[in-house]
Amino acid sequence: METVTKYRTCSLCEAMCGLAIEIKGKDILSIKGDMEDPFSKGHICPKAVGMKDIYDDPDRLKRPVKKVDGEWKEISWELAFDEVANKLKSMQSKYGPQSIGYYAGNPGAHNLGSLLTSPDFIRSLKTKNRFSATSIDQLPHHLAAQYMYGHALMMPIPDIDRTDYWLIIGGNPLVSNGSLMTAPDCGGKIRNIQKRRGKVVVIDPRFTETARKADQHHFVKPQSDVWLLLAMVNYIFHNKKVKLRHLVDLIPEEELMLLEKVMQPYTIIVASRKTGITVDTITTLFDDFLKADKAVCYGRMGVSVVEFGSLCHWAINLINLLSGNVDREGGHMFTSPAFEVIQKKSKGQIKFNRWQSRVRKLPEFGGDLPCSTIAEEIMTPGENQIKCMITNAGNPVLSTSNGKQVGDAFDQLEYMVAIDIYINETTQYADIILPPATGLEVPHYDTVFNLFAIRNTVKFSDPAIPKEEGARYDYEIFQELTKRMIQEELPADDALKAKILYKLGMSPKDMIAFGLKMGDQVSMDDLDNNPHGIDLGPLVPNLHQRIMTVDGKLHVASDIYLQDLKRLNKTIDDTVEGLVLIGRRHLRSNNSWMHNSLRMVKGRVRCTLLIHPDDAKTYQVTDGVDVTVRSRVGKVTLPAEISEEIMPGVVSIPHGWGHKRKGVKLSIAEAHAGVSCNDLTDENLIDQLSGNAAVNGVPVEIVQSKIAAI
Repeated sequence: METVTKYRTCSLCEAMCGLAIEIKGKDILSIKGDMEDPFSKGHICPKAVGMKDIYDDPDRLKRPVKKVDGEWKEISWELAFDEVANKLKSMQSKYGPQSIGYYAGNPGAHNLGSLLTSPDFIRSLKTKNRFSATSIDQLPHHLAAQYMYGHALMMPIPDIDRTDYWLIIGGNPLVSNGSLMTAPDCGGKIRNIQKRRGKVVVIDPRFTETARKADQHHFVKPQSDVWLLLAMVNYIFHNKKVKLRHLVDLIPEEELMLLEKVMQPYTIIVASRKTGITVDTITTLFDDFLKADKAVCYGRMGVSVVEFGSLCHWAINLINLLSGNVDREGGHMFTSPAFEVIQKKSKGQIKFNRWQSRVRKLPEFGGDLPCSTIAEEIMTPGENQIKCMITNAGNPVLSTSNGKQVGDAFDQLEYMVAIDIYINETTQYADIILPPATGLEVPHYDTVFNLFAIRNTVKFSDPAIPKEEGARYDYEIFQELTKRMIQEELPADDALKAKILYKLGMSPKDMIAFGLKMGDQVSMDDLDNNPHGIDLGPLVPNLHQRIMTVDGKLHVASDIYLQDLKRLNKTIDDTVEGLVLIGRRHLRSNNSWMHNSLRMVKGRVRCTLLIHPDDAKTYQVTDGVDVTVRSRVGKVTLPAEISEEIMPGVVSIPHGWGHKRKGVKLSIAEAHAGVSCNDLTDENLIDQLSGNAAVNGVPVEIVQSKIAAI
């Protein structure tokens, strides 16, 4: 049998690395970086090789399974589709459409079929009880983009290929490969900045993998970054350093004047007291940034999943804007994607707080409610109580605040459907699981991450390996369910009915081809003839053409932020006592969904409590010995890892672990279970403005260590 090499894009994280995959029949012989990929240029991380393990995994589901008397039984696709549709309609009829909840997990954003076809299915449910991983991740980014630039996806991207000064706050791009900044080989890009005599500075409570490669690192108290960022905005005004350059006509002068006034209380002295960074260090940091010819400030999880995450990302956008670094080479820029996902018809639409959650009245954003409300919306009786949940490629029991409570809530549901390839910590509660073909078996095009890429590029990947006979693509699953849900609502007009059904039958490749044609940069034929991808060039100034606000103005002082400053000001004298918890990520992990690959989890134990030597001494913690950590919502026991990598007063547990639970069928993950940091995070700790979860800076205490018990 002939050995062939297939080229495609890795779909496991945001970096869009090109892969060269050697295949013989249905056997994957090797996965390497594609040296001819114009974007990643041969770079891959260890997770890419793990795609083979997902494909070969004996624990992976390939046919629908139904829970019968507590046991999983394989059933046919037709029976599964009919049962799910009939049950959903029955729930709608009995309790109303709001009785159905829907949760979309992080992997859905990496999957072409799900992205293009799940929206029709979600609309067919007619429910406002929708949730996604967005609200335990990047929601503050989207909110700032919505109010400043007119669309939730109008997020400026750091042009790190050409910057002279990269300020990283609460981000670890060497491990995340970017994150809302699609950038393969961030290590190489940092070296290139330094080779051209630029500077990289990291501000983080942990001396991260990125910090080790940077020119400077400064510890910062968790949750305090907002004071530093606002002080920098004030510093720019106070020292007459505002440079609006070619964007001066976009920014309302009255908003600029108001912004200068409201920023006056946020001084370097206040920032120093709140953050723990000295006044001299902060002053030098600000001056160096403002002196650089081309600079960019980038913030990620450490300033997103915190109490004032929305203010943080508003301030980051303001810093880049006021310093003259927006829509400019080496600064904060916008992409020009070949497949346009930002549609002009949505120009100026504010999709925020159009409705609220039933119990806590938290705001909707982009059609989703905050995922911190899932459990209470299921467990609190009353009208519109969630009785049925559908999860798509998500594991909220491990991935959302107070995950144990989420599991308890799912256990109370009348019915649950999961679209997933595993029986994991969340899907174990389902009544039926619909597993799609996955990974190397599916076509791929990055509709989302091309929008966040540091360079304009385009690539379509056909399946590297055909899906098994009888398997279904995720788009086939969503299309079949949607047809069954709307069949009674289809119009009597045969032509119109045929048009709707035709759309529901289109393949993702057909949809992408149509979108590319509308964009008029490349065609699907071009992509078929260039399997390594096509380079469309560096980011170019385009904000005047792309801005999506109704009036075409760039709004710097929206009322939602000015009001939230009042909430922040009430905390100016607050101090933190005891320990606070932050998360962390490893290069071989991808949230909770790569732990059933032995090559990803073997070696030293990575699910540890990172603790500073001073705190270890105070709490009588010994390196490598189990320690019990408690928060308001729960407790976990895990090995201690004593290190000066973490600042005093802060402890860290990596995200995505905690696999040893009854009902889970992940043999390798269970053997390397670890604990879930979200058994400690608190669903009541949120960014009040956006509803985003605040899972960094959670108060915890060490209640027992083995050495203390001896």
